[in-house]
This record gives sequence, C-alpha cells and structure tokens, in this order.
Amino acid sequence: MQIMTGKERIHNILKRKPVDRIGLFEHFWNDTHRTWVERGWIRPDESFEDHFGYDLQLFWAFNMVADLDFEPETIEETEETILQRDGNGALLRRHKLHDSTPEHVDFLVKERKAWEEWIKPKLTPDRRRINFEGYRKAKQEADKKGRFFCWSGVNVFELMHPVCGHEYMLMGMALDPDWVKDMVNTYAELTINLQEILFSEEGYPDGIWFYEDMGYKQHPFMSPRMYREIIQPGHQRTIQWAKSKGCPVIMHSCGYVEPLVPGMLEAGIDCLQVIEVKAGMDLIRLYQTFGDRLSFMGGIDVRVLYNNDKREIDRELEQKIPIVKKNFGYVLHSDHSIPSNVTHETYAYFIERGLELGRYS
Repeated sequence: MQIMTGKERIHNILKRKPVDRIGLFEHFWNDTHRTWVERGWIRPDESFEDHFGYDLQLFWAFNMVADLDFEPETIEETEETILQRDGNGALLRRHKLHDSTPEHVDFLVKERKAWEEWIKPKLTPDRRRINFEGYRKAKQEADKKGRFFCWSGVNVFELMHPVCGHEYMLMGMALDPDWVKDMVNTYAELTINLQEILFSEEGYPDGIWFYEDMGYKQHPFMSPRMYREIIQPGHQRTIQWAKSKGCPVIMHSCGYVEPLVPGMLEAGIDCLQVIEVKAGMDLIRLYQTFGDRLSFMGGIDVRVLYNNDKREIDRELEQKIPIVKKNFGYVLHSDHSIPSNVTHETYAYFIERGLELGRYS
C-alpha cells in the first residue's frame, strides 16, 4: 500500500479500514520537554509532533472555568507548592517543581444550592471562553503537515469535579442524582454551544478528542448502571452532535474503565485511549472483546521505558502489536505520558520498533 498521510491514516484507523501502518501519537509531561531541551535532544521551539512525525495534532480551545473574571487567589505558597482558589471556587494545591494532579483541598460547591447560586449562572457561551486564534493556527499547521487535527477538551465528568471535587460529585450521584444530572446537562449544552460558535467561524476539525478520567486502580468511579443513568446522557449528547457534523470521537480515560466501555460504545465513541495497564486495563482483552466495533490508542505499559532497556520494550511491543493491529484499528501510544527519566534514545527506539511491528504488507 502507498504511504499515507497522518490524516488519511487516522481517518481509516477510526473506521478500522486498511492502512499502511498503525498510527502514532503520544503525550509527554511538561518536565520531559524541558529536560530534553536542556540535554540538547530537542530544540526549544520544536514540537513533539514535528520531531517524531506524529499522525495527530490536538488543540485545547476552551476555557471552562465558571467565573472568567476571577483572578486566582493565592492562599499559601512554599518553595515546592502553591495553594490557590480558582474561578470555580475550588481550593487546589499544585506542585511548582514538577507536573502532577493537584491536591483537592476544599470546594465552594458541595451540594446543589451552591451549584445553582455560584456556578450555573456563570456557565454561558461567552466568546471569551474560546481561543479562536490558537485553534485557527493549529488547524492550519495540521492541514499543512498532513496531520489529523482534533479539537480537544474535557467532557462532562471532567468538567464537574473541578467545581465540586470527586468526593462531593460521587456522593451527589448517590444521594442527589438530579443535581449531578443538571450539571451534566449544563456542561454538555455549554460544550456544544461553544463548539457551534468556534466551528462555524473557523471550520470543523477532523475529529473530537474528549478527556474523561472515569477510573482509578482496578475500579471505575461509578457502576455501569450509574454511568448510564447520569453520565451517559451527556456523552450521548456531545458525541452525537460531533458525529452529526462528520467528526469521529476519541475518548481518553485514565484508570480502570473496562466495565464502562459498553456504555461508552453506546454513547458513540470511535476510539478508546489511553488503556492504563497499571490501573488494570488489558489491551489484548479489550481488543478481543470490542475490536470489531472500537479502535484503540495506548495500552503499552509506559513503565517498560523507565529503565531505558530495549529488551523490556521489545517484550511489551512484541506481545501486543501483532495482535491489536489485525483489525486496522490501533494507534501506538504509551498507557499514560512519557516522563523525564525516559531518554530520547529510548523513546525513539520505542517508536521505531513499534512501527516496524505495526506495518502491513
């Protein structure tokens, strides 16, 4: 088969149609780019997409914080951390020296009344929420370089917990589901309204990429029944709107989400990413169960890169790639993000070996 562009390749992979090779994409911690620049492995102004020739390019276009006019308020700061209240009324502690998930300290919203009083009225489709120029430039760059271009952002689950935290959100799902359903519906409507504004003026992307971390180690945050009753309606609404405009949907979800996959398929996703091994996800099992209906990206244990040992990489790739490439529905990606302790040489070998195994005759 003739060599394809990234755009052509990902388009076919999402439909499980023949391609020349498996796809290629990756996420990195910010620390990694900084470290690799310091060591001379990548230029300061060079993107990973350009450096490694990825098939996809993403752009995060929306600011979904409730109060756009709120200036983050610093409550406490040390050499290593900073504690701030943000425009969602959330009090979060972040590390200053390295990338990490922020610590949830406190939230203004803990139940329905605070949501209705402080947050919901502010969630309007204000044009200030949209980075028109950044989207335009990223789309033009992807088109020029033949990459599959995705609008990227978070869906309803990942939009709720920055407002009330996982604990209060999950308690609400059990004790006051109508409150959480209202949050789901509000954020789904806002997402679609903003996309309508952006895409009508700047053009549609090739696809939609939703981040939606719905699991932790060995368990999802909710049961499949609770997913279908509370979260899935928001997914169906946003995903079906995207697909009605010709945009396939990739959904990222860290953690163990296998029990939720049938419901996510019902909602209309075309590809599941990132398939986190250390949380209990099994790429081969998912492929054997859903590979005729779903494409996959990820599922390669990033920990095999930590020791910079090519033999470990070989074993991981050789066990998985020849199997999951069979239905033409796979994109090479680690099961999380590449950290700074992985060398450029190691990661380049990971790509080289993975694509070698992922070529089609």
